[in-house]
Amino acid sequence: MSSLPQPPDTYRMFVNRYPKLAEGWEAIASAGKEGPLDEKTTRLIKLAVACAALREGAVHASVRKALTMGITKEEIEQVIALTAGTLGLPATVAVFSWIEEVLRGEKHAD
Repeated sequence: MSSLPQPPDTYRMFVNRYPKLAEGWEAIASAGKEGPLDEKTTRLIKLAVACAALREGAVHASVRKALTMGITKEEIEQVIALTAGTLGLPATVAVFSWIEEVLRGEKHAD
């Protein structure tokens, strides 16, 4: 497994303030890793879910993590195309702009 980017300061402050919530969140994340899907597929699915839920911060984080893992720009862009039919044009353009911010290096932490 590659070394993922450090979480934003706000996240670290939150988990320091609410350690039990952090423990619960880690348990959920761990449970989601169990199963036959490889790490790359899991990351791309998590990106698609963040896109579909219109969670800008989660999209930024997923793209940063994907790039760190060696997932290509083209693979990330395919996720945009796959979600477009469900999201519709306005939401897809919003998601595209969030992803492009990270790809251009404009968005480093949320």
